[in-house]
Amino acid sequence: MTSGRRPSEPLPHLPPTQAPFPAAAWPPRRRAFGLAVLGAVALTGCVIAPLPPAGPWRSDEGPVVDAPPPPPRYEAVPVAPGVAYVWIGGHWAWQAGRHVWIGGRWALPPAGHAWVPGYWGRHGPGWRWHGGYWRRR
Repeated sequence: MTSGRRPSEPLPHLPPTQAPFPAAAWPPRRRAFGLAVLGAVALTGCVIAPLPPAGPWRSDEGPVVDAPPPPPRYEAVPVAPGVAYVWIGGHWAWQAGRHVWIGGRWALPPAGHAWVPGYWGRHGPGWRWHGGYWRRR
């Protein structure tokens, strides 16, 4: 089904010099909004997520402290935000010269990795936190 006109010919209801949607005819606010939306859409495709390191990575080890950590707190685990999420339980951290509880959280594991929880271990006469990390399966 053809209309009988060549693709290079202007549309019959528009003057030959007028584009179908002339940006100059838009009000300034609408033009600014359109450019902002266009920019946001363009930038969403530019987000690059960093890849996990090739080997296992650990959070920083804590300082050696004299006080042993208190027993772990009970945490009611909330409903997972998705099927693939992993629960990372809370732990005691050493901050400002005392133990502070850091609550657990759900995390989406890197592909092919499993969570190895952190732990408090003896270090000479004191205690040191060894942070959890994602281990390649």
